[in-house]
Amino acid sequence: MIFSNRYTMPLAVIFCISLLSSCTTDNETSLSSSSQYSVIHGEPVTYGGEVYETVVIGNQTWMAKNLNYNIPNNDTDICYNKDSVNCAKYGRLYNWYTAKTACPKGWHLPSDADWDELVNYVENENGCYGCAGIYLKATSGWNEDGNGEDKYGFFALPGGINSLDSSFRDIGDYGVWWSSNACYEYNAYGRIMYHAYDYAYYDVGDKETLLSVRCVKDIWNP
Repeated sequence: MIFSNRYTMPLAVIFCISLLSSCTTDNETSLSSSSQYSVIHGEPVTYGGEVYETVVIGNQTWMAKNLNYNIPNNDTDICYNKDSVNCAKYGRLYNWYTAKTACPKGWHLPSDADWDELVNYVENENGCYGCAGIYLKATSGWNEDGNGEDKYGFFALPGGINSLDSSFRDIGDYGVWWSSNACYEYNAYGRIMYHAYDYAYYDVGDKETLLSVRCVKDIWNP
């Protein structure tokens, strides 16, 4: 498993369960790396004094970088290694409870269905299976030649995690983003990209683990 889980289970098993589970739903950050493609930009969003560029991918509009909103009087969102430089580059790390309410009005923490729509759109448009990561990862910042093509301006970066023992790890190797879907009492789903793989996949981890957050725009239905 990539991020902390109170149940001991191999990643391969978790991955299968994630796909079949009956769990219920409970500077360096610019878009310059995507200039080789025609990225569709949405309206920028100002939140907490910071401007977030947005990109349109299929029928969805996503923030083009990880959330870096410091919730007042809250200790469940922090910078990697408690270094503000990492917040500026990778965004803050949030536990699941905080992540669920961290996005601004009109935006939300993506559900598994939201993540699936993004991944399926990218793979269908590029005629491949298990390739979404390569097209969503930034063109720099990933370890061991793990950079992507950033075809859509999503600019996914490997911000690492803060695990249950409060240790920081995996920056440069893993980008792990919360989903709004819970899995039983203590756990919730996340979406992961890894420097050595081209795909974006599920894992299950403890809700108290601190992970990255990416916000997706609400869809208004009249």
